[in-house]
Amino acid sequence: MAGEPIQRLDRWLWFARFLKSRTLASTLVQSGKIRLNGERVAKAARTVKPGDVLTFPLGDHVRIIRIIDPGTRRGPASEAALLYEDLAPPQPRQTRSEPPPGHRDSGSGRPTKKERRETDAFKGQDT
Repeated sequence: MAGEPIQRLDRWLWFARFLKSRTLASTLVQSGKIRLNGERVAKAARTVKPGDVLTFPLGDHVRIIRIIDPGTRRGPASEAALLYEDLAPPQPRQTRSEPPPGHRDSGSGRPTKKERRETDAFKGQDT
């Protein structure tokens, strides 16, 4: 292990800007939701090195990251992006083309009789 660059897992997640604070990173690791090379990790002091693969939930998707560099500081986002390779980039969010039934734009006034019947039918109410 002489000369091989290593870093604490919680610190690396913070350096790579996946989480806003080291406390949040430590909490995520301690929750047991992070996998390091396929093995569940529950201690924030676990060391990571270049070549390790991390799998963890972030937001509404799962991130799969290969560590390239352990880093020496928490720099700008452009510098943080050089610390890892994203093996499964997040999918773009899908947008709906039309609003759901019963949706009304804010400030569009009272519903018409027709719109009210559609809303009642959607909710399953009988009049």
